[in-house]
Amino acid sequence: MDHGHSHAKPTIPEGAETAKDPVCGMSIALTPETRHARFQDETFHFCSEVCQTKFEADPWFYTSGRAAGQKKAAPTGAQYTCPMHPEIVRDEPGACPICGMALEPMLPSDEPSEELADFTRRMWISSVAAVPLIVLAMGEMVALPVRDWIGHQTASYLEFVLATPIMLWAALPFFRRGWDSVLNRTPNMWTLISLGVAAAYLYSLVATFLPGVFPDAYRTSEGVGNYFEAAVVIVTLVFVGQVLELRARERTGDAIRALLDLAPKTARRILPDGTEYDAPLENIMEGDRLRVRPGDAVPVDGVVIEGRSSLDESMLTGESMPVEKGPGDVVTGATINHNGSLTIEAGKVGADTVLAQIVAMVSNARRSRAPIQGLADRVSAVFVPTVVVVAIFAFVVWLIWGPEPPLVFAIASAVSVLIIACPCALGLATPISITTAAGRGAQAGVLIKDAEALERMAGVDTLIVDKTGTLTMGKPRLTDTIVLGNMPEADLLSFAAALERGSEHPLAEAIVEGAEAQGAARQDATDFEAVTGKGVRGKVAGQMVALGNAAMMQEMGLDTAHAEVEADSLRALGKTAMFVAVGDAIVGIVAVADPIKDSTAEAIDELHAQGLRIIMATGDNERTAQAVAEKLGIDEVRAGVLPEEKKDLIDQLRRKGHKIAMAGDGVNDAPALASADVGIAMGTGADVAMESAGITLLGGDLMGIVRARKLARATLRNIKQNLFFALVYNAAGVPVAAGVLYPVLGILISPMFAAAAMSLSSVSVVGNALRLGRARL
Repeated sequence: MDHGHSHAKPTIPEGAETAKDPVCGMSIALTPETRHARFQDETFHFCSEVCQTKFEADPWFYTSGRAAGQKKAAPTGAQYTCPMHPEIVRDEPGACPICGMALEPMLPSDEPSEELADFTRRMWISSVAAVPLIVLAMGEMVALPVRDWIGHQTASYLEFVLATPIMLWAALPFFRRGWDSVLNRTPNMWTLISLGVAAAYLYSLVATFLPGVFPDAYRTSEGVGNYFEAAVVIVTLVFVGQVLELRARERTGDAIRALLDLAPKTARRILPDGTEYDAPLENIMEGDRLRVRPGDAVPVDGVVIEGRSSLDESMLTGESMPVEKGPGDVVTGATINHNGSLTIEAGKVGADTVLAQIVAMVSNARRSRAPIQGLADRVSAVFVPTVVVVAIFAFVVWLIWGPEPPLVFAIASAVSVLIIACPCALGLATPISITTAAGRGAQAGVLIKDAEALERMAGVDTLIVDKTGTLTMGKPRLTDTIVLGNMPEADLLSFAAALERGSEHPLAEAIVEGAEAQGAARQDATDFEAVTGKGVRGKVAGQMVALGNAAMMQEMGLDTAHAEVEADSLRALGKTAMFVAVGDAIVGIVAVADPIKDSTAEAIDELHAQGLRIIMATGDNERTAQAVAEKLGIDEVRAGVLPEEKKDLIDQLRRKGHKIAMAGDGVNDAPALASADVGIAMGTGADVAMESAGITLLGGDLMGIVRARKLARATLRNIKQNLFFALVYNAAGVPVAAGVLYPVLGILISPMFAAAAMSLSSVSVVGNALRLGRARL
């Protein structure tokens, strides 16, 4: 097993004593200098410091044979993809063959971006050359006539010396991308930049070293003017735009890094002999026993073996109420242990943990491509050839009809057109909004799995919700106890709970918990019998007690007529009513219901205000469903539907031209979530639901849908504003650069203004997108 360091296989002398390195498995000759360490009264030898350090961090892992069975994590050779064209996937960093943008790692790491470091260095070096060039070229305007002091020719040579390294070294990535775009026949902003900068530099070379080729009309008293400073300033400004963009992209990874930071870096391993130490998290495997001390984060998903404590699971559910955990309960990695000490057995580790799945979802959202993205690409593809044609046209027109010296004017206008048109900001418009929105959503508990879901969410007109676990808590609670005889309420509950302790029925737990919560005395039942479909009966405190539906009572020869009125009024509210009989009389009714989440009513009002029609589709019975729907003001109810019927309902509504969002939490909702325009999974629900949905709500309540909808609308608005900013500078600049205003107002744009306008468009797009990070949800 190679651990990231290459071993030169040592030659072992004849007859030398050898040992096997427990970390990399290599045989090594033992000499007094050999590295070694002791563990459990045994000495182990190592080939190198790297192996020894690994061993000392987790000796049991290497001595128990666990290391050999370790599923090797994915090799660290990450894959890289283009933020604009996710279909491009490469094994090493580079530029995208379609748009020339730098590829970024598919899973964000804590490593600083190499490209950002490289471009920042090139940006500073370019700006160091740009400042003296600007002084040389434009000193006269600010009363610094350097050119006059040292003479024009010397100044030109100096400019050449300053500009050449920038052209031949700093601007190389731009020229490479421009050339790629020509080879791949995908014209983009780099095509324009390389054309414009190269034109300016080559013209200046000729003007400096072969001024004689220009007719007299081109010479001023000092010689022929050049554009060295323009070429360098343009390169510098483009670097500024690129660095800003890379930094913004780096920031959008912060949400994911914050998620990654939730997991502890080590886990407290318990060895079979009971000793404990902190082991690196990557060495933890399924079945390992771990200690979670008070205040620690749970290292991996697992099951409690011993101990009791309460855990803060707010990272998963958004609920601040701690959750009690005891033996047999499932715990999730990265949740925080409050007061007790727990021993857990590791279940899911590495990429299988809930946290790792959330991280993977967020990073897919950063890369998935919004359909509106195609617009920016299509605009670029048309824009580049158009601009080249305009530049050639301007060049020809100036050459024929321009004032003296026409060639200088022709080149200046052609260069200006090529450079001002660079749709640098156009390529930024969509990705930067989506990435900022994904980060903003994660803060608000809305995880966006793919960008298309976010964009479609803005156009949704119908929301289909599942009842259990989405509108309601998803767990039945005891809601009413009605006394029909003269037995005290506490005794009635005590009898009911005594019977239900023996029952397997899901409603039984609710009655037992409810009775305990209300302080009813604990009693035990004997001769317990469950009658399928009717109820349970047995002896409590020497009396015959029964609990069940009307059929159960009738079987025992009891008349339910007087009790039915009460029971019906409870059923009308969507509750399940059960009769309690002691001896030969019905003494009361207990009712159980799945209570509606506190936030649901407010969320439904908000969604109605945003113009959504809300349909409840549930597998529950008509009566309960209607009761919940009336209480919440839901527009339409479909009760008793199976999972595939939910999917059919969506297909049917889509054929009528509706845009559907479906919110659900269970495995039974997965097919519907996948077929809706936007699937919204409750983060409190099943993994399968989250896999099928485009958006996951960590909090598991409907207010998250309200937030997702607001975020979607804000993002779409933001993308459109960005496309407008990107195009308006370019579109306005091109005709001016081509010299349309010259005959009228005598205005010409120098290549420097062109560069400034271009950078402005990038900065305004980035600035506009970052506003999304403060969006009110």
